[in-house]
Amino acid sequence: MSRGRADPNPQKKRLITWIVVLVICCGCFYAYTRNNGSSALEYGSKSLRKFGSSYWRGDDDTADSSTKLDEDVDDGVILKSFPVCDDRHSELIPCLDRNFIYQTRLKLDLAVMEHYERHCPMPEKRFNCLIPPPHGYKIPIKWPKSRDEVWKANIPHTHLATEKSDQNWMVVKGDKIAFPGGGTHFHYGADKYIASMANMLNFPDNILNNRGNLRTVFDVGCGVASFGGYLLSSDIITMSLAPNDVHQNQIQFALERGIPAYLGVLGTKRLPYPSRSFELAHCSRCRIDWLQRNGLLLLELDRVLRPGGYFAYSSPEAYAQDEEDLRIWRAMSALVERMCWRIAAKRNQTVIWVKPLTNDCYMQREPGTQPPMCKSDDDPDATWGVQMEACISPYSNQVQRAQGSGLAPWPARLTTPPPRLADLGYSDDMFVKDTEIWQRRVDNYWNLLAPHIESDTLRNLMDMKAHMGSFAAALNNKDVWVMNVVPEDGPNTLKIVFDRGLIGTVHNWCESFSTYPRTYDLLHAWTVFSDIQRKDCSIVDLLLEMDRILRPKGFIIVHDKRPTVELIKKYLGALHWESLATSESQLDSEQDEDVVFIIQKKMWLTSESIKESE
Repeated sequence: MSRGRADPNPQKKRLITWIVVLVICCGCFYAYTRNNGSSALEYGSKSLRKFGSSYWRGDDDTADSSTKLDEDVDDGVILKSFPVCDDRHSELIPCLDRNFIYQTRLKLDLAVMEHYERHCPMPEKRFNCLIPPPHGYKIPIKWPKSRDEVWKANIPHTHLATEKSDQNWMVVKGDKIAFPGGGTHFHYGADKYIASMANMLNFPDNILNNRGNLRTVFDVGCGVASFGGYLLSSDIITMSLAPNDVHQNQIQFALERGIPAYLGVLGTKRLPYPSRSFELAHCSRCRIDWLQRNGLLLLELDRVLRPGGYFAYSSPEAYAQDEEDLRIWRAMSALVERMCWRIAAKRNQTVIWVKPLTNDCYMQREPGTQPPMCKSDDDPDATWGVQMEACISPYSNQVQRAQGSGLAPWPARLTTPPPRLADLGYSDDMFVKDTEIWQRRVDNYWNLLAPHIESDTLRNLMDMKAHMGSFAAALNNKDVWVMNVVPEDGPNTLKIVFDRGLIGTVHNWCESFSTYPRTYDLLHAWTVFSDIQRKDCSIVDLLLEMDRILRPKGFIIVHDKRPTVELIKKYLGALHWESLATSESQLDSEQDEDVVFIIQKKMWLTSESIKESE
């Protein structure tokens, strides 16, 4: 083009200019959305902040991300990394997430606590990302010191310390949170309260375990679980239960302290425990209306109590003299009398009822007495997704003949075949053999772990497929506790677990577990991945869930078929896991094709945490 000459194509020049401007604007918009993203609380949205290179599915993809990840790895691709969830998800519990309930507009009855029950997102709406630790996270304080103090940075919530300051639940002390052992009804310490209960029942030496005859306890509305924490020294193990309610993080504090605990609620569905699981149920100002729905919740306690089991109730209704409390007390007394409970002891602010040993009292009730007996076809041990019924579960013929549960005192109970083996068609020899096999397996596990752990490294353990609880039984000489998880679709062996003096729950590993992130030191996965594949569920979802509930520096024992183990190995780098040991399983001929694979989760930080620490 010569100087001063008119441009023959002015429209083309303007078009090119507009294209350049549009490209620049789109680039700026893309950079902005990458930095800010949409709301991190929006399910199924592009809400993930990348941690290095990542793989993530957008809403417009045709296949769900878990399936795509499985296919990629099956094709030989080794995943480089998973994205990291937004920091606001550092305490995400997918099946107990109120944000999910709000956004999906589930129609739930708040009056009966349905909003505190499990509501799981569909696979395509799950967060396929790693849950980050909170800023300043530290490796938890070791047991037994952890019973009395934890790092504040690990659970940065101090509202309970303020709200319950007059009850000695917890106290903030610098970079730690201390637990003086108080509770809503035992301000001066759980130890004194426990001794007082034993004295009320005339137990020897004021020790609540009653020479091993009282072993398993259910503490409903447990707070930070100091009651259960102080029972451990008496060889009593407690399932401490509380919902993810306005007292958020109470169960998280309990598990951080190394005390057995579980997120749950007395709502509309049965508790995830079989009938006759506990020798004692406890409610200390647990804020439960026991009279609602024809005594439904009290009848659920009745279902899980053993013959001759106790219900310790510390509440204003047991001692106050105002009109409303007296009305509640009279109505509750009448209800438990029709349930054949009687008062074992009542002193000051606590009443302890005891359940009958046999069916005799039930059979002597007048026709039409409420609550009724449950129907003959009702299975009192069925729990997964089963609605509560306002009826009394009668005892089996075996209990009637034995006039009680027929269990040995603790610790003999751990290795003595329990009577309910017959319910499953198992023999005493099968029980003994299972115990012996798992003792050998656990000895092998510990030989592999030994170079990597100290005596106090492990505290909170989970057996993801517990069967009869023999993995946990083999660890009885170690200062650990085990959450024994029994599959919801297999033999209901959880009753055997409880009859051995252990605790556990029912679960389906195609879904997320009811616990906070970073709550277990070791996960034992015996053929769990093979089961997941048979169910056509996602191994990726399970790996991410295991990473969520495992503490940094925690361990995983995978005991499974070699091809399954080789598949898991392809995800180690993406999960920031490290392979520690691999061993052939040659301890029993039935499992000679299995491999034992020991993994450790690395400690990692988000970029924000790194900046903050600098």
